[in-house]
Amino acid sequence: MSQVVSDVTEILDYKKAKNQAKSDRKKVLEQMAADEVAKTNLVKKTLAAQRARYGASGMSGRGMTEGAVLKRLQDEAEEPFKEKRRANMEKLKQIKANKPNLLKKVLSRFDELVG
Repeated sequence: MSQVVSDVTEILDYKKAKNQAKSDRKKVLEQMAADEVAKTNLVKKTLAAQRARYGASGMSGRGMTEGAVLKRLQDEAEEPFKEKRRANMEKLKQIKANKPNLLKKVLSRFDELVG
């Protein structure tokens, strides 16, 4: 009887761990989405400041097209977020719940059960 209680407890612990892992993954994904929004807003803010600084025709006067400026700003803005994204991806890989192998337990005690 105690083995049945142990098995049921293990299953319930697995369910809790699985729900916790799901919650943790959701939090990490939400953080990654927030980082992307922050990065996009940073690029927009920087681009708007650059446009205001150089005026409507100032960018072409420097020899840079608007697309090139935008690409440079995106690259500069993305740099600080790369390490954070890598760390979050690593966290996602680490988050998991180990399933209990009840069949293996039963087979290991088969002689006791049949006995």
